[in-house]
Amino acid sequence: MREAIRYLNNAKEILKSVPIEDNTYTDIKPVREAFSTAYLAVLEAINEYLITKKAITKKELPKSVEAYRDALKKHVAVHNGKLMREFEKLYDALHIAGYYRGLIYDTRAVKDYLRAAKDFIEKIG
Repeated sequence: MREAIRYLNNAKEILKSVPIEDNTYTDIKPVREAFSTAYLAVLEAINEYLITKKAITKKELPKSVEAYRDALKKHVAVHNGKLMREFEKLYDALHIAGYYRGLIYDTRAVKDYLRAAKDFIEKIG
C-alpha cells in the first residue's frame, strides 16, 4: 500500500499550509485538493489490492466509481462487508462533500475523514 499511503501523506502536506481560524480552514481550495488526493489514496489502495491479491492487470482496473463498487463487491465484500460500507462513506465524504462540493472545512472533521481513509487503506492492505 506504499502508493496509497504516499497519496494520503500528500493530502496531509497540502493541509499544512492552509490558514486556520477557530478550527476552520479559511481557504477552501487547498482543502478540496486535499480531499481529492485522499480519495485517490483510497482508490489507489483498492488498485494495489486488486493487482497484488487478485492478479488483475492494470488494464483491467476499475475506471469508474461503479466499477470500483463492483470490484469491491466481487473481491473484497465477500470477505468483509464492512469495507463496502466504509468505501461508500469515504466516497460521499472525501469525493462528494469534501472535494466536489467543498462542504467540509472544520479542521476536526477533515482530520477525522483523513484518519478514516487511512484506516480503510490499512484494512484493505
